[in-house]
Formats: sequence, C-alpha cells, structure tokens
Amino acid sequence: MTPRLSRRRALVAAAAAGLGLPAAATATAAEPARRGGPFQSLRAATFNASLNRGREGQLLEDLATGKDAQIRAVAEIIQINSPDILLLNEFDHDDEGRGVDLFREKYLEVPQNGQSPAFYPYAFTAPVNTGVPSGLDLNRDGAVEGPDDAWGFGQFPGQYGMVVLSRYPILTDQVRTFQNLRWADMPQNLLPTEFYGPEISPQLRLSSKSHWDVPVQIGTDVLHVLAAHPTPPSFDGPEKRNQRRNHDEIRLWVDYLQPGRRSQWIVDDAGVRGGLDPSAPFVILGDLNSDPVDGDSWPGAIEQLLRHPRVQDPKPTSDGAVEAAETQGGANAGHGGEARYDTADFAEPTPGNLRVDYVLPARELQIASSAVYWPRQGEPGSELTGSHPFPTSDHRLVRVDLQVKA
Repeated sequence: MTPRLSRRRALVAAAAAGLGLPAAATATAAEPARRGGPFQSLRAATFNASLNRGREGQLLEDLATGKDAQIRAVAEIIQINSPDILLLNEFDHDDEGRGVDLFREKYLEVPQNGQSPAFYPYAFTAPVNTGVPSGLDLNRDGAVEGPDDAWGFGQFPGQYGMVVLSRYPILTDQVRTFQNLRWADMPQNLLPTEFYGPEISPQLRLSSKSHWDVPVQIGTDVLHVLAAHPTPPSFDGPEKRNQRRNHDEIRLWVDYLQPGRRSQWIVDDAGVRGGLDPSAPFVILGDLNSDPVDGDSWPGAIEQLLRHPRVQDPKPTSDGAVEAAETQGGANAGHGGEARYDTADFAEPTPGNLRVDYVLPARELQIASSAVYWPRQGEPGSELTGSHPFPTSDHRLVRVDLQVKA
C-alpha cells in the first residue's frame, strides 16, 4: 500500500466511524475568515452523479473494472470542471470506503477522453440513513419491510450515499454528522404526527441520508462544507410526508446557521449541541430537491435558505438548460421560473426541469463566477450530459468560484 493510499484509507476510515468522533473535537469552532493578504480562487461544486446501483456491492464491482462507461463519463465531467472541493450525491456507501478509493484510482486519476487527471488526496464519507431498516411500519401499509420502511428510502444500507472530495486537508476529527437527529426534536416542525402515530413519530430521523459539517483547512483558515441530500418532495400520499420532510431537512441548515436559541435543539451524532459559530465561513453543497418556483416542494422550502441573512445565492446558469426546456416543452412550458437556472433534467410530463442542486456560500465570501455544466446540443461535453437515458445523470454539476485567502 502506497503512502498516498494509506493516507486516504485513514481519512475514509475515520469518517466512516463518525459516531466515535471525540465530542471535544467536534465542538471546536472555526476561526473567522481573515481579510487582507493575497487571495486565490477556490472552486466548490456539487454533483448528483447517480453513482448508485440496485444491488449492494454492485457499484464496487463496476468501479473495480476501471471501464464502466457511466463512471468514466462522470469522471470526465469532474476533470473538465476541476473543482477543488466536490460533494457527490448518490454514491453508494461502503463501510471501508473502498468505493471512494476505486473511483479516484481507476477513474479520476486516469485521463478520460484526453482530459487531465483529477487528484483528490482528501475525502470524507460516512454512513447514511438510506436503506437502513427502521424496524417500523413507516409507510403504514401493515408490513415492516422494503425500502419505504428504512430510515431513508433505499434498497440496502448506504444506497444513495454521499462523498466529499477535496484538494485541501479535511479536519476529520472536527467533522459533525447529524444522521441520528430526531425530526420531532425540531421546534415547530412539519412532522405529520397523525399519519405516523404516537409510537413512531418520536423515533423518526430527520435526515433521509445525513447532514454533514465538514471543515476544510485552506491556508490558515477553515471553510465549513455543509453537505446534505434531502428527500424528494414527491412519491407522497395526502399526508405529504415527503414534502414536509424535505422542507424540514432544508430548515436544519437554516437553524444551524442561527446563533443562540434557534440552533440549540440541534445535537450531532457525538452528542454536541448547537449550530455553526456565527463567524465561521461556510459553503452549502447538495442536491436539495427543491426549486424556488416550480415543482412539488412545500411552500417556502428552499426560499427559507436562499433568503437566510448569512447566505448568498450566486444563481448559476447554463445555455443548455434553456435549450432543453425549449426542446422538451411539456411541463417546462408552464414553469414560472427561468429555465437558465435549472440543474436537473427531470421526466415529462411532470415535474419538468428544475433547479434543485445548490452551491451557496456564506455572505462574507467573495464570488468570482458560477455556472451549471449543461452544454448545448453539439457543444463539447454535450455527449456527457445528453438526454434520457442519460450517459451520466439527470442532474448537472454546479460550480462556484470563490476568492479565498491564499
């Protein structure tokens, strides 16, 4: 085993054992970002890469070949955009972190279609709620079985997981995870208690996957990467349990960014209470499954975050999204939001294409540029995004370039 691989293995293993992180370490607040001095560009990105499979272990098998067409195309998109910090949504989790290693070694670090290889010496991954049996009848069908009765919808534990890749050191011993946070503990929550009943309601986990606060060391400063992937606000009955959960999963970050009493209900998996230090810089990354104008979200779900006084929205765009909406028509023709902001090419007739993937920096961070990687048909890279059946994913990579202290 090479030293580089050993360092990776240690980072991923420590992340996978997130519940054992020392409370004192996770409670350490970041130093505020300092102004002045030379600055450098840092590209933060999020990508729901659809690196999920229908069977446990199947992604590892595909990764091990080094030849899987979809994974190679995903890697090429990453190489083209070359983010410094990247959140991957829908990357099946394995407890040893082998999938993360294989993806880097056999795909990212190998030139894809003439692109330069991408090296990420630091990674974080940890368990998620998807596919983890709850032992409860969550969908109220009279049986305790199947993906609907997992803490988060999934065929097996770890399906639709998450990975943070970074060119900068990840402070693994200071990561905070919120996999086990109870939905009922959120004040003024939208939990449909009448649907779940008095026995199940207090046990429900808020996060359908997990929420992570991943501190990254950039020079003398620390940037907090806030990563999540809330449940889609769809596949619902009249109780609207998924709409409600999506809203409150997003609200977790809203409260986490609030000082004082507003965030005191939040307790991480190591037992540390409270939110992010009000002086700590951050960037929110993830497929948040909520469009500010269109789609099926609970009213105000994503707006509560976009309008947060600590958050700025760079509103990245693409020409490819405009072309796709015009070409596909259907629900897109009736949308109130501008197509140029869309980040996902969803099925017709509903909901149509939506903006659901976000890179939202702290207001004190300087934004240099932003974009959604969605080339127009015939442009270089359009063969990587394509149309249904997609060669990579129905989501597009979203990136924001920040100016940070060197």
